[in-house]
Amino acid sequence: MTTGLRLPAVGELRGRLGEAIFLRVAGPDGPRHRDRIHYAQGPRWFPADSPIGRVHGDASMFVGGIRALMLQSLHPAAMRAVSEHSGYRGDMWGRLARTSRFLAVTTFGTAEDAQRAVDAVRRIHDRITGTMPDGSPYAASDPHLLLWVHVAEIDSFLRAHQVYGADPLDAAEYDTYVAQTAEVARRLGVLDPPTTVRELRAVLASFRPELRGTPEAREAVGYVLLRPPLPLLARPAYGVLAAAAVGLMPVWSRRPLRLPWLPVVEPTAVRAMGAAAVGTIRWAMGPSAETA
Repeated sequence: MTTGLRLPAVGELRGRLGEAIFLRVAGPDGPRHRDRIHYAQGPRWFPADSPIGRVHGDASMFVGGIRALMLQSLHPAAMRAVSEHSGYRGDMWGRLARTSRFLAVTTFGTAEDAQRAVDAVRRIHDRITGTMPDGSPYAASDPHLLLWVHVAEIDSFLRAHQVYGADPLDAAEYDTYVAQTAEVARRLGVLDPPTTVRELRAVLASFRPELRGTPEAREAVGYVLLRPPLPLLARPAYGVLAAAAVGLMPVWSRRPLRLPWLPVVEPTAVRAMGAAAVGTIRWAMGPSAETA
């Protein structure tokens, strides 16, 4: 006996989930921007199948993005600029949509569209200035500050892709990835961005004396990890992604940000759950599968 209740097919569920994730990350006008970015005619800065396209187009970016936010918060000037000028408390998803759109445009969009996005960000940076607690000034357009934001972001995307990427790159391709992201960084105002993984690690190490866990940084990290503006049903899945991101943070960063360090659990249970979560996102947002 049938009840007349139709259960959605796997393909339909996949489409619904993928669209929900996409709209949450890209914003309500995401489909319009997606069509422009991927289907507009014209030369691109990078081939879609090049290392930057493979990294930035992978679901591991969800973990890398959370890690980048936490790592970037360790620079007091960068964190103060975010705290005073960003809407992360009241508009976290709007900020995420703008960031993901910038990455998509500069990675996959036409050269003209990508340059327009860079110019818009530079205009915003020019307006973001302020004063540190000790009276020293800060400016978002400062090349040194831009360098920190860049290397913390790229290191996070790279490490997340190495661990959770569907198709990890070889050493030479990861060097190419760093070099390709350096092209965008220069256009944003970074004077001498790293172009190899070795240089990237060296620049990150050179910033260590400047980094610390300020109250603003700990507040921001607590907000990202514990108070995401999500429905209750979505929070467990987000919690797995957040745990995976914490598991990729450097050990030295844990105490300043009051993050846990679980050397036995992180490379086993946390990594397995993170891989499952990233795999689910990849499945949901991948090309539609035929259903029976």
